[in-house]
Amino acid sequence: MASSSNDDDDGQGYSDFDEEDALIELDSDDEISPAVKQNYQVLTEDAVRKIQEDRIATVADLIQVPPSFAALVLRHCNWSSMVVQDKWFSNERRVREAVGLPSSGVPVAVKHNDVPITCALCFDEYSPGQMRSAGCAHFYCGACWRGYLHAAVEDGTRCLSLRCPDPSCSAPVVRDLYDVADEEDRGRYDRFALRSFVEESKRMRWCPSPRGCDLAVEYLDGERCRETLDVVCTCGHGFCILCAEEAHRPVTCGTVREWMAKNSSESETTNWVLVNAKHCPKCRRPIEKSSGCNHMTCSSPCHHQFCWLCLGDWRTHEAGIYKCHRYVDVNDADHRREQAQASLDRYLHYYERWAAHELSRQRARDDMFELESALEACGENADEAHAQIGFLMDAYKQILEGRRMLRWTYAYGFYAEGAKLTLLECLQGEAEASLERLHGFAELERNSAEMDFDGGVSYFKTLAKLTKQTANYFESMAEAFQTDLA
Repeated sequence: MASSSNDDDDGQGYSDFDEEDALIELDSDDEISPAVKQNYQVLTEDAVRKIQEDRIATVADLIQVPPSFAALVLRHCNWSSMVVQDKWFSNERRVREAVGLPSSGVPVAVKHNDVPITCALCFDEYSPGQMRSAGCAHFYCGACWRGYLHAAVEDGTRCLSLRCPDPSCSAPVVRDLYDVADEEDRGRYDRFALRSFVEESKRMRWCPSPRGCDLAVEYLDGERCRETLDVVCTCGHGFCILCAEEAHRPVTCGTVREWMAKNSSESETTNWVLVNAKHCPKCRRPIEKSSGCNHMTCSSPCHHQFCWLCLGDWRTHEAGIYKCHRYVDVNDADHRREQAQASLDRYLHYYERWAAHELSRQRARDDMFELESALEACGENADEAHAQIGFLMDAYKQILEGRRMLRWTYAYGFYAEGAKLTLLECLQGEAEASLERLHGFAELERNSAEMDFDGGVSYFKTLAKLTKQTANYFESMAEAFQTDLA
């Protein structure tokens, strides 16, 4: 629970559970299970490189060409072995033409001159064996090849589709020829090839963490991911593997694109709104949100309890009348505004809640980091402390997931109307009320120097029950979004 004071009053809002609910025992099958089956894996660069090498070797054996040419064919087919198989055996000639292979036979990566010949670039004459070609009849000296390859690497990924320096020749320059290049250029070529393997694949994506990350994520259920899929990298960054935006379950990538474009066009107005402090609706004192949950208590002597999002009396929230997620359209003629202003008000309603849940999520994430530090400080022999912190960790994991999901439902709500909006508000209300209850209850333990819930036992049982209940609400909401709230 967020508050502008540290008063110990009975208005904390989350300790007054019904006795019946507080004492319900958890069965063995009440363990909190992951919300989504993990159908992806996180890979290091070395692991990606191993997969790439294995795939190249498999395709080289399949179509009977050297590995360096198999890599060309794979890249032409977005690094998919299945696509290579379909295209190669349905129209091998077309694939050969596309990547620059000879129309038949086994291609040769590098040829050396067997007679004295003049370099077509520097016009110096060289002895047999001192010049190279890309398997064609156009030979160049080592120095000219190094310059040519260096220029290609400087151009970025163009080096992966490089052809013979002779303008009339389509012979591909493959990895074998880079043996003559400088060590730095060889390393950069290999780096581009590795990046290409992930970036041009339909089932892999580099982690786009703003803090920088060298890990990749691979989709495991098929050749390509065709629908929104939130993944969490080992570095902790969550994102959608389909569109690379931040994780946005349960809404679609299209909703995210529209919403982010809308935010960009309205950025100046929304920034002005968010940097200004809110005021207590009773005494008008300025309030600064210091914790994650949206239950606020004004400082002494006011002690007024209200909701950070809607500024409504918190007693209405506790009574089960949770309506602050609804957008109220003002129709009174005396208060009617111009259409443009009304549109802006509606946008700000959804934007503020979208942003507020992210802020709460970030603060909950900081709290979770503190719990992880506390868990490490407990030592291996503190079994009871480990178990209790484990309950809190489960709760905070659900809080983080819930805040993220609720955040994006407000983006969806901005575009929804009619029956969809009504259903959305119903789902939001149930999920958000449950999440606020869980978040506030979890913060009770963290913000209290001493706990006395029957030795802490009933507190943690109740916490586990609330965590499961909240997870169920959010899974129900996610299922409804699978049919676009139809």
